[in-house]
Amino acid sequence: MNTPAHGEKAAPLLQVQGLVKHFPLKKDMLGRGGGVVRAVDGVGFTVARGETLGVVGESGCGKSTTARLLMRLIEPGAGQIVFDGAAVGTRELPLKDYRRQVQMVFQDSYASLNPRLTIEDSIAFGPQVHGTPAREAVERARDLLTRVGLEPRRFAERYPHELSGGQRQRVNIARALALQPRLIILDEAVSALDKSVEAQVLNLLLDLKDEFGLTYIFISHDLNVVRYISDRVMVMYLGQVVELGAGEALFEAPLHPYTKALLSSIPTMDPDRRTETPPLAGDPPNPINPPSGCRFHTRCARAEAVCREKVPTLASGPHAVHPVACLMAEAGSGHSAAAASGRPGAAAAVPQVAA
Repeated sequence: MNTPAHGEKAAPLLQVQGLVKHFPLKKDMLGRGGGVVRAVDGVGFTVARGETLGVVGESGCGKSTTARLLMRLIEPGAGQIVFDGAAVGTRELPLKDYRRQVQMVFQDSYASLNPRLTIEDSIAFGPQVHGTPAREAVERARDLLTRVGLEPRRFAERYPHELSGGQRQRVNIARALALQPRLIILDEAVSALDKSVEAQVLNLLLDLKDEFGLTYIFISHDLNVVRYISDRVMVMYLGQVVELGAGEALFEAPLHPYTKALLSSIPTMDPDRRTETPPLAGDPPNPINPPSGCRFHTRCARAEAVCREKVPTLASGPHAVHPVACLMAEAGSGHSAAAASGRPGAAAAVPQVAA
């Protein structure tokens, strides 16, 4: 795994503050229903230059919606995205300039490619839109095909349906690199691949990161993959960030009960570590009407009455080595496991902080 870059004192490459996206629901003919789906509800984090931030959580926790908000494929209801010190979508950094520096690789490698364009044309299309001459764009496309392990003489003139899933994902990675971006968002980019191809693509991503000086946001439900590739890990639950810390530290000593449940669900070949009881029971609550207080309290074995009333802040408390949104790590919260209020090192709210 790459050496973490978040220890550097340089300003972060990406800063996200208070990101919100609620999807309105239509009422039926009798006026019933309505409301909003709280897909992303106050997400904040930073990404340092040169690091890989892994994002994990159950289906429906808001990972992919957050990725689309970062790309501005959908408009946020609130919040701010700052890239390299400039607010995205303003005169400082128009969307066209931002998207030239930030690219995305999607989960579905086939749907991501235009079936009517050859592989070469798909990769060259983006640079041409941004003003690169056609001949130079084609040369760049062929060079990138070589970089991702696809021989241009064999693959440049092929169409997406003629390639395997792993080959198409390599094409998508080459296409993302065609604009020479600084940040790449990978949304379940290897989840549809078999394990041998997945390992090849992961190693390719690490090599390209070193070669081009890239920064990654890597979204996945596979915790083993996230552990392998990530410098830091952000855990999401029901549209919010519940824990954010250095990769190995979070995997070795998780602080949030939800993170502990996720990690205990990882399959193991060790018979002494066999899971006898489900680490987490029940389905996530309805995002239309999320629980009051801590959103995880309906499924948490350590929940107390205060968890139904008080909303935890993503904070570093006296017992927390990195930010965690749990009342047990928040001094004076009222939870029986929390430190008493006023003790040295009491928790201080830090909505977005690099661990």
